[in-house]
Amino acid sequence: MSNHTYYMQQVLQLARMTPRQTLPNPQVAAIVVKDQQIIGVGTHLFAGGPHAEIYALNQAGDKAAGATLYVNLEPCAHFGRTPPCVEAVVKAKVAKVYVANLDPNPLVSGKGVGALRAAGIDVETGLCESEAVEINRVFFHNVHKQMPFVTLKAGMSLDGRIATKQNHSQWITGAESRTDAHHYRVNHQAILVGVNTVITDNPSLTPHMLTNPEALPIRIVLDHNLRTPLDAKLINDGAAPTWIVTSNPDATLHQQYAVRGVKILQVTELAIKTVLTTLYQNGVCSLLVEGGEQIYSSFIDSGYVDQLVCYYSPQLIGSTQAKHLFAGTGFADLQSNMKFNISEVKQLGNDVKIVCVREHKDGV
Repeated sequence: MSNHTYYMQQVLQLARMTPRQTLPNPQVAAIVVKDQQIIGVGTHLFAGGPHAEIYALNQAGDKAAGATLYVNLEPCAHFGRTPPCVEAVVKAKVAKVYVANLDPNPLVSGKGVGALRAAGIDVETGLCESEAVEINRVFFHNVHKQMPFVTLKAGMSLDGRIATKQNHSQWITGAESRTDAHHYRVNHQAILVGVNTVITDNPSLTPHMLTNPEALPIRIVLDHNLRTPLDAKLINDGAAPTWIVTSNPDATLHQQYAVRGVKILQVTELAIKTVLTTLYQNGVCSLLVEGGEQIYSSFIDSGYVDQLVCYYSPQLIGSTQAKHLFAGTGFADLQSNMKFNISEVKQLGNDVKIVCVREHKDGV
């Protein structure tokens, strides 16, 4: 491993430490190196706060002159909530900059690198590029698609059943799998279920299996006719925000939920594209879909799934009447179906976890 790769790996390690908290901004870290010594370190902590390069350069101070800056995402060259980072890099008289990824934002893409080179700074791009893309997969997806990054998570038997034909599902998977799944709740801005899941299971949809979780996701219910029980846990427990997406225009029904602190998002139809567009317009950048069967089917048939997290329990449930993940109309051929790349396989107790990331034609 070269010294340059080593320093960029340190940058990536820092950037990984801020999942979700920077949204809608990317996760970015920066390190300033001079004479093989790290003299400045910075991480972007929250949207609207100083960018990573500013923290790192401020820590380096006058020593930044002639130094090398490593950053996982191209420094910005435009005024947003904060001034352009490029100006600070030039002012600090940095000699060279290593950038892992160009910024997909059209306001930035290539302009930051171009401005640095125009100022006489040597810039190299693409160092640890694929690892850096993985860290900001949600951000890149948001910029290109203008929709939330969607993770579909399910616990099931080997034959893909998520409940028996009598609708018994607690618990198909073991405690290790269920605890692991709660980390995905923390790392997504929102969790989505259908109203039937709320009626049947009365879930809290909080990461309660984790000790002192760092974040609480918004709980979202798709409810065409506003059938969510007013005594449901997620309506009354106050543990996290609850939103209901509905096509029912009845203002009187809306008010019954609103007085309990629930946000109602009325849409023209509960088509998945419409739902996702509405959620994104309301600030949701990453969404964890937790069922049930109709919701899974709707997302799979619509094509709006970017990541699958499946926990398989080594048991068979059987029955065509049992609830299962792969319901819906499906795909007619193997050319138009949904394809994924396996990114993780792990044994958890007696279960097996498989994580798959979608193959998008445009690479995003």
